[in-house]
This record gives sequence, C-alpha cells and structure tokens, in this order.
Amino acid sequence: MNLFAEIRATVIAALEAMTAEGVLPEGLDFANVAVEPPRDAAHGDMATNAAMVLAKPAGMKPRDIADILSGKLAEDDRITEASVAGPGFLNMRLAPSIWQGVVKAALIGGPDYGRSEMGKGQKVNVEYVSANPTGPMHVGHARGAIVGDAMASLLDYAGYDVTREYYINDGGAQVDVLARSVYLRYLEAHGREVEFADGTYPGDYLVEVGQKLMDKVGDAYVDEPEEVWLAEVREFATDAMMELIREDLAALGVHMDHFFSEKSLYGTGKIEAAIDALRAKGLIYRGVLEPPKGKTPEDWEPREQTLFKSTEHGDDVDRPIMKSDGAWTYFAPDIAYHYDKVTRGYDLLIDIFGADHGGYVKRMKAAVSALSDGRVPLDIKLIQLVKLYKNGEPFKMSKRAGTFVTLRDVVDMVGADVARFHMLMRKNDAPLDFDFDKVTEQSKDNPVYYVQYAHARVCSVLRKAVDAGIAIDDATLSATDLTGLTHAGELELAKKIAEWPRLVEIAARGNEPHRVAFYLYELASDLNTQWSRGKDDASLRFLQEDDPATSQAKIALARATAIVISAGLGILGVTPAEELR
Repeated sequence: MNLFAEIRATVIAALEAMTAEGVLPEGLDFANVAVEPPRDAAHGDMATNAAMVLAKPAGMKPRDIADILSGKLAEDDRITEASVAGPGFLNMRLAPSIWQGVVKAALIGGPDYGRSEMGKGQKVNVEYVSANPTGPMHVGHARGAIVGDAMASLLDYAGYDVTREYYINDGGAQVDVLARSVYLRYLEAHGREVEFADGTYPGDYLVEVGQKLMDKVGDAYVDEPEEVWLAEVREFATDAMMELIREDLAALGVHMDHFFSEKSLYGTGKIEAAIDALRAKGLIYRGVLEPPKGKTPEDWEPREQTLFKSTEHGDDVDRPIMKSDGAWTYFAPDIAYHYDKVTRGYDLLIDIFGADHGGYVKRMKAAVSALSDGRVPLDIKLIQLVKLYKNGEPFKMSKRAGTFVTLRDVVDMVGADVARFHMLMRKNDAPLDFDFDKVTEQSKDNPVYYVQYAHARVCSVLRKAVDAGIAIDDATLSATDLTGLTHAGELELAKKIAEWPRLVEIAARGNEPHRVAFYLYELASDLNTQWSRGKDDASLRFLQEDDPATSQAKIALARATAIVISAGLGILGVTPAEELR
C-alpha cells in the first residue's frame, strides 16, 4: 500500500476529468505532478503541486486550476478537506479512517510493507569497496562498504535484481610490492634480520602471511633471486589478503555476490576487445593532448598517444589508453572491466569510489556510455573522508596496520550495527565525523540507540501484553477495530508509517540509503514522543491492562511502527534490538 501513490492517482484522475470537461487543454503532461507531505504539517496531510506545474503549459493561472481541482478532490470520501494556499498549492486532509487503514496495511504486509516493484526486475551491478589487496581495509573502506551494501539492499527492496561486486585490483605494480613485503616477512620467519625499504608494507598483518608462506614452501625461496619466487608469492599474498578482506567485510555484515580479478583482464584479450569495440565506433585515435590546465609541469612535452575520444560522451578532455612504451594506462583495464559488466547484461551500473577518485567520474561515465551506446547508465557515488575522534581528540593509529585505523578496529570497538547506522547518517558526499564516545552513548543524540530503543520499547509492550493474556499476533492485530486511534499523536505516527513506501522509492531512485536512516530516526522520534505522553496521560499508554480491546488497537499501532523500523534497519544492515541493556 502506497497511500501517496493512491492519492496521486486520484489527483491525476481529477485532472483527466478536467481535461475531458474542457477546463484543461488536451495533451498536458502530468508526469511532474507530485503528491507529498506538506512542508508544514499544520497545512494538511498531503499537498500537490499540480496547479503550479500545469499552469504555464495550460496557459492558465495556477490558482484557477487549483480552485477547480480542489472541488474535484473534495468529492473523494477519503479527502475531508482540499484547500488552496498561496499562488496555487493545494493542501489535503484525509479522514482518520485512512490513517487507521495504514496501520492495518502494515500489519498485513509485515516485512513486505513498503517493498516496491519500481525496479521491475532490472539488473543492477553495485561495485563497492574494491580495496587494493595489499593490507587490511581502513575506516574509509568501511564507509564505502556500508554505503554500497545498504544501497544494494535498498535497490533489492525496491524491486531490482542486484549483484554486489568487488573488483580486485591485483593487476598493478602494488601487488609486486606486496609480494616483496611478504617475502621479507618470510625471511623473518626463518630468523633473518630484515629491513623494510620505503614503499614496502611494514604492517604487522603480514607477519602471519610470511609464516604461512614458510609453512607452505619451507626454505625453498630463501636467498633465491626475485624471478624465482615473485609470481608465486604474489599469488599467495593476494589470496591471503583477500581472505583477510573477506573476513573483515563479514565482520561488518558485508557479503559479496561476485569478486572480479583485474588480473583476469591481462593476457586474455579482454582489454583489446574493449578497445576494439571503441575503435569500431571511431572513438580511438592517435593524437596529442593539450597541456594540463594551470601550471604546466617542467617535464611535460607534447607527444603522440593512443587516445579515447571521451569528449564525445561528456568528458572534458580525451583520455590516453596506452603509454608511449605500448603498455596500457590504468584507464584501459577499467574500460575493459566495465565493458565486461555491460556485456553481462546489466541495465544499470553503480560504482562506489573514494573521494580521491573524483577525477575519474567523467571518463568512466563516458566509457560506459560509448560501450553501451548510451543504453546503460553509470551512477558513481563518491565517499567522503571519515574523521575519527576519541575522548575529544583525533584518533589515528592502529598498531596492526602501522599507520591507520582499520575497518576491523572500528567493528571491534563499537560493533557492526553502530558503525553501519552512523556512517549512513550523512550523505555519501559529505565528510563524516565519527566519535567513538558519542556513537556508543545511550541518549536521544545517538541516532542508532534512539531507533533501537524505539523498537525495543515495542517489543517490551508485546511481551507485557502476552503476560496479560492479550493476543498480539499480526493476524489478530490487523483484524482489530482501530477506530479508537484518534489522538493527534497516534495519527501522526500512522502518517509517518504511511510515508515509508514513498520514502523507499525516493531513496532507491536516487541511490541514497542515508534517506532511510533519516526516516527511521524521525519515525522513532514519533514513537518515543507518544510513549512519553503516556507517562502523563494513562489513556495514551500502548498497554491498557484493564481494556484488552483498546490495548489491541494501540498495540497494533506500536507493532506496525516496529515492522517498519525492522524493515528499514534490515535495508541498512542493522539488527533490530528486542531489548536494551
């Protein structure tokens, strides 16, 4: 049940009737007509912009359209008032029975209340994390993992066929550096004194990897030249790091459907095939790029390169895909990887990048547009930095990693639920302050605690109702007479529940899971506020032990709230609390 969609359909039907009557001209496009909560709740329950968006194409004054439309809408039994405000906004109030019906719909729908078919089964690939397999993931990777995972769950809830994917960057020189670093730990395991040169990875996390390598090959690589052991140690080290990364992701509640190896693109013809596909479209050429904007580096010189004509697909400049020595640039395998995604038949691609990859956005979008002939959109979300604090001071060091706080550090200190919720309380492109003390405090200022507290309160009421002999299963509650839910606070809570299906579609359409977190906090606030009213007015308490019928109606409202909180937390990957310590 999407009440906002139902009322919008009523508005559209009224507009169509006005067209048939000659009030509105034929051929108007109603696509931008919206029904949404008014900015000020005092103005009504819902508002429509119909008159405002149709006035210019209809050649009429907005208020003239709104006046006639309000009369049409007032004929609907669900709408108790339709009033025109300002230049032509139209506010509506709905009968209490409609909001009571929302409670019933949530109870009947259960976990599926709010689930949408908007996606129509379209195939979506969400690629996120994709950290270099050279060490444990840091807190920035944690935020990207959480945003990507919640986005994938949101899209699944909205009716898309979602694949969660991790791109293993195991084709570059950094993996050779990893192999050399593991080799040093391998020698160390044999009792040798070693020194980590600049550019190697000195973190303690490689001690165990070096020991495992010794367990596997014994002294076979000791004192051997690099060409003897590099390839095998590289593969061994990459596998070990990916095992560590999988474990860390699992601790955060993140599980991938597919891991794609960059290395699999090399020597297999896949890069060549992608470039040939662009060449066939006339988008690959030999040319000389303009010097970089701003101050030109002293060592810059114009030279002919193999270029991708990315400017034909929205980029600022054309991009090199091959170096002067004939080796591929970093961009070439990325083109091939996305070509592979396109050929796998996805209808939408989403990439989650770190903020330092902002310069990569336009060229990747251009590549996907060219490779798919504009058929497959690519949405790239940039994840801004996370600043960590503890005891009011910046928190930076992890002994295990050597130089940074790891994803596992964060999970071990505050738990996956807390980490996930807090990192979704800000939009992905906004910097995030993460204070270890504040995220674990038990107060209204801590959003995850506040939402969990609301859900736990409902669970407490349900347990007490069972003890009082009151039936509280969803089937019984959905059949309960809800006409007694007339207090303003009760209706406000039902109105918030009614927003959930609409919120899901808005958040999914923009790939914005943070909207779910914001909504849950507001819903929890409405529940907790109504709970507090019961402390002063016993008739508003959710459990009326001497009046089972009234109790069932109020408990139905509480239970419907908990259903939505649980569904929303499920999208965010957070476990609903049944009781709080």
